[in-house]
Amino acid sequence: MHKHVEWDTPGGASVDAHYAKDEQHRVTPQPGMMLTARYHGSTVRVKVEAYKDGVTIGEVAALVGDDGDRHDTHGDLSVGDMVRLPDDKRAFQAAADDDD
Repeated sequence: MHKHVEWDTPGGASVDAHYAKDEQHRVTPQPGMMLTARYHGSTVRVKVEAYKDGVTIGEVAALVGDDGDRHDTHGDLSVGDMVRLPDDKRAFQAAADDDD
């Protein structure tokens, strides 16, 4: 069973909006790929198990807090949870802060 998740809106990091302008480079998620979304301010990495009709089904592989650290849980979401991730909630990975 999949955990119901209220994903954050990706805003300017929206994969869906980006590829709306450039459809020829849009990639359909395939099993094993890693996708990114936002949940309560954290970055969530989802490992694709299946994709159908604009929705990815996959396992939460990582939760990265706004502090940049990895966590086992964030809110009601935990690493290992099975989730549904609609295309319009996918986000590009945030750039890492450069401390140099």
